[in-house]
Amino acid sequence: MSARPAAPAARILLVEDSETQALQLRHMLESNGFAVDWQPTAEAALDSLNAGLPDLVIADYHLPGMNGDELSRQMRLNVRTRAIPVIMLTEARERAVERQGLESGADAYISKSAEQDLIILRIKALLRRRTGSDLQEGREAPSFSTFRRARLMVVDDSLTRRTYLRDLLSREGYEVTMAPEPSEALKLVSRPGASWDCILVNVLSPGFDGIELCRQLNAYRGLAPLPGMEVPTFSIVGLGNEDGGDMLSRIFAAGADDVVPVAVEPDVMRVRIRALVRRKLLQDENWRIETELRARELALERARAEAASAEARASLAGALAKANFELEQANHRLRETQAKLVQAAKMASLGELVAGIAHEINNPLAFIMAHQGTVERLLNDISSKVPAEPGLERSLAKARERVGAMKLGMGRIQELVLNLRRFSRLDEGGFQTVNVRESIETVLALLGHKLGTRIDVRRHYRGARDLYCSPALLNQVVMNIIGNAADAIAGTGAIDIETSSDETTYTIRISDTGPGIPPEMRERIFEPFFTTKPVGAGTGLGLAIAYSVVEAHKGTITVDENPAGGARFTVTIPRQNIE
Repeated sequence: MSARPAAPAARILLVEDSETQALQLRHMLESNGFAVDWQPTAEAALDSLNAGLPDLVIADYHLPGMNGDELSRQMRLNVRTRAIPVIMLTEARERAVERQGLESGADAYISKSAEQDLIILRIKALLRRRTGSDLQEGREAPSFSTFRRARLMVVDDSLTRRTYLRDLLSREGYEVTMAPEPSEALKLVSRPGASWDCILVNVLSPGFDGIELCRQLNAYRGLAPLPGMEVPTFSIVGLGNEDGGDMLSRIFAAGADDVVPVAVEPDVMRVRIRALVRRKLLQDENWRIETELRARELALERARAEAASAEARASLAGALAKANFELEQANHRLRETQAKLVQAAKMASLGELVAGIAHEINNPLAFIMAHQGTVERLLNDISSKVPAEPGLERSLAKARERVGAMKLGMGRIQELVLNLRRFSRLDEGGFQTVNVRESIETVLALLGHKLGTRIDVRRHYRGARDLYCSPALLNQVVMNIIGNAADAIAGTGAIDIETSSDETTYTIRISDTGPGIPPEMRERIFEPFFTTKPVGAGTGLGLAIAYSVVEAHKGTITVDENPAGGARFTVTIPRQNIE
């Protein structure tokens, strides 16, 4: 079995202002297998939480500026950090400090003088309470700012009071900005990108109208935010006097959320401000969560819409592909039908033409051949009865020679008419027994003008003499293939005609020494109206008709490369009666 991969070391954020104590604690923790990040102040620790979340936080209670209990309290206000365990450390076991630390949200309180084993055990116990998903989540950088320090503004024209409030509030960990007059405060509030959590206004200031400023600030935070911007909300605290009932009514009517006496004790001031800021930060967190949920819902709706659109497109594409396929099939059938109609028309025209030629030639041919015999007998009679004269004998011999030549020419005319009738089979139809050699020789005789003496036709008749088929198989198929071969051969060349047969099949193979047919065109040459010949030199129907004829015989016709160069057509049909 393979070893299980080791779990990543737990990350601990150590917040300690003493560099010496921080080094000691860091050495102890790293010696026990923990990864340690160190920050000297609570403010720096909170800023570091925006880059990545630790698995556990160890914080000294007594820190410069914000104390450890306020650090814990701020972490508990944020949904991303509220589940991170917090251990509070101090120099001695102070019960009041321990109570404040635990009330702020810390999970454990340990004295720095405690045994190292005890500290390590408490850390491991707290880490065990977290689930694996919590630990993994802690290692991921958040998509938004995990934590930010609360931003406060103090509007007071008294330098002494501004200095006092700055020191008091800064120790709570707030970012404090001072505005000595209302115009400065309004300018800071309206600055692009500005975000405030609480604004403290001295409503008793003799230098400006604090209640009117509260009213203006309240009107500003009622503005509708731009898309993608946070709502401009903040708490308004009036620094005044709680004893004056009419004054309090006017302050709250102006939009203040609370009124804190100017001379109140520092602890009361901190608690009152802390409550307002906590509520504001919780509202911001809720708004952020709602915004994320709305964004996720919109993303889900967009994903569903895109999925539905993709499904619709796929369905439409499928329907379009089906329609295109059916259209292509219909177009293919139409081309086949058109080719057959053209062939039928050609054959009908050819039949009429051959019949007319045969009729017109046969009558004068019979008349000439009858008189040729009479002339030949008369020349023989004259030669036997007239005394031999040297001049007359030569004339009669020459006349008999011319009559013999006429007889030979008329015989060739008679054979040509016979071949035309055999080719068209005007008096025959359907499937019948055909003499293969005789039919091929008839085709060669009709193509004699193409073949001439430049093309050597080599015959290899090894198949059976007779074949039960349609005469068109040999007349049209063989004639088209041989005719195309003759057209393809430039200059001199050769055509090989080979027949072979066995008990089940009959094969006719025709090869030529022409340029051949490129592989990418071999699948298209049997398509109707497809031709490689120049415009006007071919109709593109010859091989398409040949394919249809062979298909009607339940056979196959293929083309490949002739080993000697050129193209080779192979026609194979079953040897059986086709009903």
